[in-house]
Amino acid sequence: MFLSSLPLFLIFTLIFILSAITLFLRRKQPKYDRRQPPGPRGYPVIGNLHLLGTLPHRALQALSKKHGPIMLLRLGQVPTIIVSSSSAAEQFLKTHDVVFSSRPKLEATHYLSYGSKGLVFAEYGAYWRNMRKVCTLQLLSASKVESFGPLRQRELKVALESLKKAVSLGEVVDVSEFVHGVIADIVYKMVLGCSVDEEFDLKGQIQQGMELSGTFNLADYVPFLGVFDLQGLKRRYKKTAKAMDQVFEKIIKEREQSSHVQNEGQKHKNFIDILLSLTHQTIDPSDEQSHVIDRTNIKAIALDMIAAAFDTSATIVEWALSELMRHPRVMKNLQQELDSVVGMNKLVEENDMAKLSYLDIVIMETLRLYPAGPLVPRESTEDATVHGYFIKKKTRVIVNLWAIGRDSKIWSNNAEEFYPERFVDKNFDYRGHDFQFIPFGFGRRGCPGINLGLATVKLVVAQLIHCFSWKLPSNMTINDLDMTEKFGLSIPRAKHLLAVPTYRLHGEAT
Repeated sequence: MFLSSLPLFLIFTLIFILSAITLFLRRKQPKYDRRQPPGPRGYPVIGNLHLLGTLPHRALQALSKKHGPIMLLRLGQVPTIIVSSSSAAEQFLKTHDVVFSSRPKLEATHYLSYGSKGLVFAEYGAYWRNMRKVCTLQLLSASKVESFGPLRQRELKVALESLKKAVSLGEVVDVSEFVHGVIADIVYKMVLGCSVDEEFDLKGQIQQGMELSGTFNLADYVPFLGVFDLQGLKRRYKKTAKAMDQVFEKIIKEREQSSHVQNEGQKHKNFIDILLSLTHQTIDPSDEQSHVIDRTNIKAIALDMIAAAFDTSATIVEWALSELMRHPRVMKNLQQELDSVVGMNKLVEENDMAKLSYLDIVIMETLRLYPAGPLVPRESTEDATVHGYFIKKKTRVIVNLWAIGRDSKIWSNNAEEFYPERFVDKNFDYRGHDFQFIPFGFGRRGCPGINLGLATVKLVVAQLIHCFSWKLPSNMTINDLDMTEKFGLSIPRAKHLLAVPTYRLHGEAT
């Protein structure tokens, strides 16, 4: 469980010492006559933290079945609303979107994201609006995503050659490692203009930062304990942040000194070059609180882009391939579509995607079961009444996208089954216009990188399934495949996916 990261004697000591303080403070707090959402009773100091277990998305789903789709938990000293139905999600993310568009202050994002100066974890306000404008117009527009198509194709082709070597040797492939590697190369070259592991260890530092961000931190829930750093996390945050900053600083200096920055056309610039070209410019002159981009902003935004694009895209591809290997019927249907549309003499290209309707529903079904960022917290900026419940200012709100995607009231009794055909002739899209399917969130804080993420995910899945047939190693059956997940920002597989590929195209497809 979350609290297992703390020594047991510390937990009991803290509970014993602080219970009296907590009870005293509660008596001093004003009583609210207004109706609050239902929820389980908690303990002094820790509240309901003990109920979250090792897989909070599952624990919260189970609790919602008992207490309802809008549930109040007290996680330490932090009141937290858990939203577990599509209709309730619409109330929070659409009807009252402005009130619930901020992010809570967390120690991890403070230290690892330059004081939350990126896009993902910035508080709602003028700064966030300006940063989002920069990202959506300059970095993540449809034309910009399209301009990186050749890069994606080129990097993936190189990676496919390494898989063909594994085929010739009859080797078992660590599919998880392969997918993370190729997507990392695409993302780093797109954001930084280089694959930095040739000279730096930024990949390792960012991976460590993402793991730290997904680690339970008691200080986020019992704030006055932060000064003691009982888990040693603050020290690790600072060490990792310093290492990442040194690498970013060196990369930025190199890009500044490179004539490539000045001479390259805007269309094909990497993200760092684009942001450097905007340095010290007013983002929105019409905004009284307009901000300019400085060095810290560039680092924070670049870090957000790398972490979000790499972690979520790789995890989605990994789960898609896992489910396809567990469901040979679906894999065969997808290969038949690819063979029909693309043929057996060439590789899938991005301009083929519009004709690959079965691929589209395979990705939709993957995202239904494994949404990107399923428990990303928001925070209310003022008091609000939602669905008849009073919600105080500074209350955290978590929409459990994982639970909504597996709601049998929406998806029928086979909600836990991987069945892409459920999306045939349905009017769903990836942007959450129907709240039954919101894999990337919705509203102001919805994921701005949907186009980029989908372009990468679809191309990688399509090429791996088109180029290769896959079987499980060592006479494993589909029932032997371990589909256990582990908790994190994107809930990846607990164990790496291993498989044996066989090349299936004609000759040297290009």
